[in-house]
Order: sequence, then C-alpha cells, then structure tokens
Amino acid sequence: MRLFHSSPISVEHPDTAHSRNYLDFGKGFYLTSIKEQAIHYAQRLLRRGKTAWLNTYELDASQADWKVLRFDKYNQHWLQFVSVCRAGEDQSDYDMVVGGIADDKVVQTLDRYFNGEITEEQALGLLKYERPNIQYCIRSDRMLNECLTFIESQQL
Repeated sequence: MRLFHSSPISVEHPDTAHSRNYLDFGKGFYLTSIKEQAIHYAQRLLRRGKTAWLNTYELDASQADWKVLRFDKYNQHWLQFVSVCRAGEDQSDYDMVVGGIADDKVVQTLDRYFNGEITEEQALGLLKYERPNIQYCIRSDRMLNECLTFIESQQL
C-alpha cells in the first residue's frame, strides 16, 4: 500500500523518536493513503515560510502478526482512544493505529468536548456527519523498519 508523509524535511529513515507527544493516536510516525491530504498539510508548512517535502513509502505488513487497531468511523471507541492519547495517558502496545484524522473541523468538536463545553454524546452527534480522512500511525520502530519502505521525497 502506498502511503505519504509531509514534513519540512526529507524523511528516508522514519522513527518514532521524533514524534510529538499528545497526538491523536499517540507517539508514532503518521502517514496517509490520501496523497491530496498529505499535499494539503505540506501547503500549511509552505504558508508558514518553511520548506515542505512529500515523502512516499510502501507499506507491507503482511509477513507478521502485527497488533493493529482500526477505526472505520468516528465513534465512542475512537473518541475515547483519542482522548487518552491526547492526554498522554495511553498505555496500549499497538504497532499501528489506523483511523480518522482530527482535521480542523473535527478538532473544533474535540476541543469543545475536552473543555467540557459539550458531552460525549453531543460530540459524537456532531462527528457522525464527518467523513474520516484516514491516517496511519506506526507506533513501533520494529514495524517501521520491517514494513515501511522509502520510495522517494519530493520538495514542494
């Protein structure tokens, strides 16, 4: 499967050490299968006066029994998992988490939920109308090394 990662640098050898804390699915290397989504993120870097690279990879996780968590939609399980990860309290040992990205519109709902302005039920009611843009978070360096192959980097 072809995946993309936007960054201010070319990333030939990804790792989890350079990931920020408190992200949607925890610390890991984030990618998307949607090239346009990666380019959109890269354009945000360009608007801030930074360089932007579109890094392309091939993911083949078929050779081992990886521990993968998948979310097909924004639901209570997704919301609770993102809440735990964003609070820095995730203790799970998934190699990869796949699911909806908290884009600008979704983040507004999450922020209102995290701030106690709306209930979980209200947040889920708003999120049910959002179509998830899928992100892949590879959380183990072993999976990165064994399953993700660098293809190319293109400066935008």
